[in-house]
Amino acid sequence: MASLANTSSNKRPRTEGSATGLADEDYMVGFGNTFKSEALPGALPKGQHNPQKPPYGLYAEQLSGSAFTRPRGCNFRSWLYRIHPAVQHVPFVKIPSPNLVCDFEKNGKNDPNQMRWFPPEIPSNGNVDFLGGLHTYGGAGSPASNNGYASHLYVANASMGDKSMCNSDGDFLIVPQCGTLTIRTEFGVLVVPPKEICVIQRGMQFSVSVEGPSRGYILEVFARHFTLPDLGPIGANGLANPEDFLSPKAAYEDREGIDYTVVHKFGGELFSAKQNHSPFNVVAYMGNYVPYKYDLQKFCCMNSVTYDHPDPSIYTVLTCQSESPGIAV
Repeated sequence: MASLANTSSNKRPRTEGSATGLADEDYMVGFGNTFKSEALPGALPKGQHNPQKPPYGLYAEQLSGSAFTRPRGCNFRSWLYRIHPAVQHVPFVKIPSPNLVCDFEKNGKNDPNQMRWFPPEIPSNGNVDFLGGLHTYGGAGSPASNNGYASHLYVANASMGDKSMCNSDGDFLIVPQCGTLTIRTEFGVLVVPPKEICVIQRGMQFSVSVEGPSRGYILEVFARHFTLPDLGPIGANGLANPEDFLSPKAAYEDREGIDYTVVHKFGGELFSAKQNHSPFNVVAYMGNYVPYKYDLQKFCCMNSVTYDHPDPSIYTVLTCQSESPGIAV
């Protein structure tokens, strides 16, 4: 980036303060909204998304969550205004990932038996971060076929530090079972304790910090994105309300001259690259393709008070629909 004059209207962004201890008012509210957020006043361009010279000398990049030509209601994208281009890193190299499986068409095996498993022990010796503690337990389809899903568990006793992950295969729905996760994304910070869930969508950089022994579940979908279920006869209210979903406000790091590792999950395999700056350098963003979290204690449960046993679909918080109407992935 070219050097910038130290003036109030053209000052280089600096690192913001502590990201922990976020309250609900520190997030933006709603599901599927188009959000605007800037961590530095004036960082969002006015009247256009991609000016030749964005404010503060930032770089404008679009993160696409769907094909450009999808109908407006199915089109997902966000414009990010960052200090460094996302492609500014050395070439990726493949790294081993023996506990992570995503291509079940190639590596999976069918078994008609019912299965149960004990939760994995959280390591007590050595440091295991979120990425190192990922274990695949099952699934179907593959990222290459753009169809199916994978079920993972994670264990962690250490934060990722100067390391981030980007899932190019699908969306991660993360469900902590024990231990609060502080998830820094390109869009800002999500603090996710047990009884809450979060979704990090395809193509988004994130890094997970833990406050102690942590464990939980992950559902990864390869096809479409998570949506709210249709309510049908339930009516306008009930189940998960859109206004209870929270997305982060813009927050950035301007850290250079560091040894940073970015890991991409691509085709079910892991690849790492080095760069000399933090990837969380997005100063402002606007769009409807964002990470989000939800407090499960706000779920409005529906149930029968007469007779029979309603189907479990009445407990659906989020779903991911297939091409066949009414059939989820």
